[in-house]
Amino acid sequence: MAELGRLLTAMVTPFDEKGAVDFEQAKKLAHALLDSGSDGVVLSGTTGESPTLTTDEKMRLFSEVKQSVGDKGAVIAGTGTYNTAESIELSREAEKQGVDGLLLVVPYYNKPPQEGMYQHFKAIADKTSLPCIVYNIMGRTGVNMTDETTLRLSKIDNIIGTKEASGDMNQIARIIQGAPDFKVWSGDDNQTFLMMSMGGYGVVSVVSHLVGNQIKHMMGLLLEGDVEGAASEHRRLLPIFLGMFTESNPIPVKYAVNQVGMKVGNPRLPMIAPSDKAMAHVDELLSQYDIDLPVTA
Repeated sequence: MAELGRLLTAMVTPFDEKGAVDFEQAKKLAHALLDSGSDGVVLSGTTGESPTLTTDEKMRLFSEVKQSVGDKGAVIAGTGTYNTAESIELSREAEKQGVDGLLLVVPYYNKPPQEGMYQHFKAIADKTSLPCIVYNIMGRTGVNMTDETTLRLSKIDNIIGTKEASGDMNQIARIIQGAPDFKVWSGDDNQTFLMMSMGGYGVVSVVSHLVGNQIKHMMGLLLEGDVEGAASEHRRLLPIFLGMFTESNPIPVKYAVNQVGMKVGNPRLPMIAPSDKAMAHVDELLSQYDIDLPVTA
């Protein structure tokens, strides 16, 4: 299976002034991200406002972005839901659009038991030939997928890795120890350094919208064995890592991307524009960092 890359950006979904998906701007943004450090983009994830995208919008987004970027970088489709049958259908349709991989979140709201999670992901993986990344984010799903369940899933050929946003470093260490060839991406920018120091593979990043090359540099230092240098970069980047989560993602980062000149519109309800306090904080952060995202008129 094709490598999906260590630095993946969970891309925001651009909307126009009327609130419709701006597919041309989405293609422009995907190229800009791939030109500023990202190895690939994740579409229709949490940051991409997947709950408020229609199926038709998702499929067109997958198709147009992949056709536009070609082999320049990986395009990964967020197709996981809390409904196994729906997730299978979305995954099969996404595969027809030419995407390179799938991101499958732990079912949210209905809070399945561990065996239910295992059977859910296995059922989806059985119906696609694409590499699948499972996604554990208890803060949004209401339930944690344990390391035991993740290690069971790691034995399924096309489940190649996990995006871990549980924040439980002991759990993550056990996954890395138990399945050394299974890729573990950090689901939180501020935990990338620690997770990769333990043997994690990379990050599905939000803040790479802004400082992708700098995150790539930090990761490169770690991979070269320069832990001290990587730690210094992590500390330097930590304020912007944390600042993009002062309000619910993607509210701050979408505002930030607009502010640096890449127009991506406002979030769709029930997400809203950031508060005045959050805007001021983001503006302050943007003034303190060199922004890597290339912006063209």
